[in-house]
Amino acid sequence: MTIHDLLFTSVNKTFIIVNSAAAKAKRAWPIVKERLAAGGIEFDFHETTHAGDATAKAHAALMSGVATIAVVGGDGTLSEAAQGFFQFADRLDQMPVVINPAASLAILPAGTGDDFARGLKGRRETLIHWIDVLVAHCRNDNRETTQQTDVLYGVCDNYRTPFICLNASTMGIGGETAARVAAQGKLMRSFSGEARFAAAALASLFAWRERRVRITVDEETYEGEMNLAAVANGLYAGGGMMLSPQAKIDDGKLDVVSASGLSRAQVMRELTRIHKGGHVANPNVRITQGTGAQVETFKPEDAMPIEADGNVRGVTPVEFRVMPGVLKFVV
Repeated sequence: MTIHDLLFTSVNKTFIIVNSAAAKAKRAWPIVKERLAAGGIEFDFHETTHAGDATAKAHAALMSGVATIAVVGGDGTLSEAAQGFFQFADRLDQMPVVINPAASLAILPAGTGDDFARGLKGRRETLIHWIDVLVAHCRNDNRETTQQTDVLYGVCDNYRTPFICLNASTMGIGGETAARVAAQGKLMRSFSGEARFAAAALASLFAWRERRVRITVDEETYEGEMNLAAVANGLYAGGGMMLSPQAKIDDGKLDVVSASGLSRAQVMRELTRIHKGGHVANPNVRITQGTGAQVETFKPEDAMPIEADGNVRGVTPVEFRVMPGVLKFVV
């Protein structure tokens, strides 16, 4: 029996997607199975085999009628699964449509940063806490167990490649950092998420050069030689970095963060302050809120890699639009 056939025979069960490539998720999965079984929760599961697999399996599950999908993994796998909740239009300038507005996405955090889970609670919670939250949701214990959240819809690679973003998307040094984190070997993967991001950011900093960037937020446009450009939806990204301390996952707005004219020494200083939002005091750091944004570079050789929720998606130019309250998360 294929996973697609299985889904059609068990639409009332929770469907769990496990990032089989992540050591932390592999360690978490037996704990999840044991605790769900002890709670009397019926579930089916799939262990991912390649990039984009979580999107395809989440999409198939929702199309077959499954109403609760859980992810054992980090922000990248969670973001991939969230993308599967949407049906993309034939025209990229049209917003995607939610397949089932009543369906919910649950987090069983087992990744490098787990920033989305941290942002929902305002702090780190244990895996056991999130399993118990899922159990309560599946039992329908006569209480509200979901939260409506905003989602960012992005189109990059000269506006040809669409993607979904939950936390934040970074360009410039941020995009380079994400690529380096993804390429880290077994030794680095034994360190904490914060340490891994810090090491990758330092290496990216020394290889980086400023380039001229134009940013448009709604009707406001500004440009300059920039070190960093980011579009934030949630409060945390990159292993606990608070790109925009005013960002809220349910305010119907995106936050565009840019930094220009910083020396390498100044960038290093701001990296030590960004986890608490101290970087916003620097006059060269700018934050603008809106409902849509574009980030453009002027030369092909200046195109910046784009990271979204830890996944490298493509290169600039890129456009983002916020979709208010379109996705339900189990909380």
